[in-house]
Amino acid sequence: MQLLYADDEETLYEDPEYLGAGWDGADGTVRLTAANTIPLPPGSDLVLLPGRAPVGWDPGENRPVKNIKRAVGKRLYAVAALLPAGFTRTLLPACQVRGSAPDLGLFGYTAVAARDGRFFAAATPTDEEYRWNPLLYNDRTLPRRIKQHRAKFPGNRLVEHLAHCATAYHCLTAQNIFYARWEAGLPVSPGCNADCLGCISLQPSRCCPAPQARISFVPAVDEVAELGAAHLAHGVDPILSFGQGCEGEPLLQAPLLAAAIRAIRKVTGRGTINLNTNGGDPEALDALARAGLDSVRVSLISARAEIHAAYHRPRSFGLADVRRSLAVAHARGVFVNLNLLVLPGLTDREEELEALLDLLRAGTVDVVQLRNLNMDPYRLFQSLPAARGRIVGIPHLIATLRTVPGLRIGSFTYNVK
Repeated sequence: MQLLYADDEETLYEDPEYLGAGWDGADGTVRLTAANTIPLPPGSDLVLLPGRAPVGWDPGENRPVKNIKRAVGKRLYAVAALLPAGFTRTLLPACQVRGSAPDLGLFGYTAVAARDGRFFAAATPTDEEYRWNPLLYNDRTLPRRIKQHRAKFPGNRLVEHLAHCATAYHCLTAQNIFYARWEAGLPVSPGCNADCLGCISLQPSRCCPAPQARISFVPAVDEVAELGAAHLAHGVDPILSFGQGCEGEPLLQAPLLAAAIRAIRKVTGRGTINLNTNGGDPEALDALARAGLDSVRVSLISARAEIHAAYHRPRSFGLADVRRSLAVAHARGVFVNLNLLVLPGLTDREEELEALLDLLRAGTVDVVQLRNLNMDPYRLFQSLPAARGRIVGIPHLIATLRTVPGLRIGSFTYNVK
């Protein structure tokens, strides 16, 4: 597994001398081998890391090596892989930050190496769902389908918002509304009750550009209900999800959602109505469960209060409220997914794992969805309390979670009806 890097002209090079290396999120640089990498999955991207020099592995001295000099360009840059959903990274890119390097954008950076022109990433598959294959999206029928929805739902502002998301951001859940299939997202909330460090729709700190714009209006109940009912009634294996990347916290619009869910269920009993949330308002979640919510997906970076508070930066709730939301949903018969934001060097520490196991042993979670945390890991570690405890590794974390009775491990939201 040879070191991979790029030059000023963004040309990739497979180093003839040094081996590839990854970072464990602490002080450890790890040599990349066939045992801790997989072939780069289809749908992955390779990206240059600006302001960051590559760190490789010297096989002769069996140690990491920095300050690599090669006559291929003015400077060498570290390279990382961005994985498709369903794959969990196990190591971060090993690199050396140069001076005041810019913060990286909000993506899940993964260690990558090369061998004979092929690429390998430090990752493991954690779910298999062909429906999220990028090859199934952005086809030539999409403009026509958007036009048909505009004609079918004239004046519905959500159609226009989702058309923009589907074409400008290539959002898959937005596109599924127009393809009339699978999981489709309906955003409803321009506001939020948290200020997450890695928020992908709003960056008030201006640390880095948000990859998408947040919805700027609160839709009417009728706008949500007519679009949602059509998707569930006529879509292929349909899921309707509230709480998308282009909005804030949907529980802030609980009365609207409760009314829309009831209206949808008067039209059709097909499909799953799902909510993606930070779980900060148990009472609001209970109201949605009573209205007919089928599934909930609660995002969480840590089951430890100090890490949760430092990353999510909640304004009106704490980790205790999140745990109560899980319990309320479970008691109401709602299918509960925990959306675990995974970061090597944090999630795979002993104290983090023990806290997570304590939460899961309450029996209120049906599935843990593993999702790579999208943020500059180097900046994030500087923003969190100092990590403690031994790193056990992401593979050990996943193997341990699989031992919890009745718990499933995956990456996606599934139809539960």
